[in-house]
Amino acid sequence: MAGMFYPADPVQLTHMLDTFFRSARTGGDAKGIASPHAGYIYSGQTSAHAFGAIKEGFDGTFILIGPSHRGFPTCVSGIPWDTPIGPVKTDTDLVARIGLPVDDQAMAFGNENSLEVQIPFIRYRFPDAAIVAIMMSPQTLQEIGRVSRLIIGAVHEYDKNVRIVASSDFSHYVPADKAQKDDLFVIEALKDLNVQEFYNRIQEHRISACGYGPIAAMIEALKPIGATRCDLISYTTSGESSGDFQQVVGYAALAVN
Repeated sequence: MAGMFYPADPVQLTHMLDTFFRSARTGGDAKGIASPHAGYIYSGQTSAHAFGAIKEGFDGTFILIGPSHRGFPTCVSGIPWDTPIGPVKTDTDLVARIGLPVDDQAMAFGNENSLEVQIPFIRYRFPDAAIVAIMMSPQTLQEIGRVSRLIIGAVHEYDKNVRIVASSDFSHYVPADKAQKDDLFVIEALKDLNVQEFYNRIQEHRISACGYGPIAAMIEALKPIGATRCDLISYTTSGESSGDFQQVVGYAALAVN
């Protein structure tokens, strides 16, 4: 995705991330966040707001959960991930504890931007952190329950700090006013971590969010360790960058505490 979703040149990428985080709202230490996964010119600032909700210098492990846009079954990566500004190691101990199938070929063949675009933010702001990258499909309530239970069990017996990142864009290719109205309506259901209501609203209003499953799995995995609320940090659409407000994609930064 380097050279497509974000600059392949390390100097340009570093400058872009510098700019994003200088403008980001920072503070607190969220247990989990939701971050978009579009090209950085569209959603990078929103992602910086999301990662800014985690205390700088975090050196534990990020569990990343991203949707499989091409229908590959739920799996986990077992190898390091490279970025133009340096590699990010995979926490193979936690990968083994979670117990999902390891399938790096599917990750690579799937060309899955939902996971990859998060990695440079982690490398830039949390250079000593590791990752566990989970690609999730299907996004049913049953699968949310399965994935979250595996994460809960693994984290419970783990002796390192863990944060969870859910990767999702919201409404796709609708007018900006509709995107904002619909997206804020479904996000409002998450304020008290009500995953069932979140799903009900997505289905009833046919919201075209692409990573609702990862968001729900993140929330369910964090409830046993004390999470009680989800806060909207920032919301924007692609129209603010492209100038096209008739066919936008919605982006939200969420923090779970």
